[in-house]
Amino acid sequence: MTLWGRIFATLYEPILRVSERHGLSDLRAGLLAQARGRTLELGAGTGLNLGHYPAAVTELVLTEPEAPMAARLEARVRDRGASAQVLRAGAEHLPFADGSFDTVVATLVFCTVGDVARSLGEARRVLAPGGQLLFLEHVRHPDAARARRQERFTPIQRRVACGCHLDRATPAAITAAGFTLTEERHEHFPKSARILQPLAIGRATR
Repeated sequence: MTLWGRIFATLYEPILRVSERHGLSDLRAGLLAQARGRTLELGAGTGLNLGHYPAAVTELVLTEPEAPMAARLEARVRDRGASAQVLRAGAEHLPFADGSFDTVVATLVFCTVGDVARSLGEARRVLAPGGQLLFLEHVRHPDAARARRQERFTPIQRRVACGCHLDRATPAAITAAGFTLTEERHEHFPKSARILQPLAIGRATR
């Protein structure tokens, strides 16, 4: 990873800290309360979801492709004494057999993956029939003018935030990948820039 990538991994939690305190952590908790069975988290970053998984999760596997983030994730798992496995793997190429998981989790992930369709295809592949995808993502704004503004700023955002896109219509991509979208709502991204609005939070089944 680049020098900026290593710096970004250091800054990631401080950048999100105010948002987490003003409601983002609660949004994570509400979403992850639905997780069950063998659970896979894509792009787990530094592990901000780790404390929100319920007892219904029988096994937890966390993937993170970027080494600086993965190192921080591994340290958090150790420090919490959590029974979670960390693998350095990207969402586009998941090293798991078909139908391996009951739940796949993605929070603030699909904005950064290189290939959204492939990543969602992999998520669907590793889910058992009837398995669920839980997601929390900042997405393309439904207002056309604000969406165009997101498009204009995305090249800058990608540089600053290590590949993050402002303008991805993630719920539409989820249904295009063959999932059935069973829950979706839009929320305000707490204490965050207007260009990062809104958050799409929901559940889709295989």
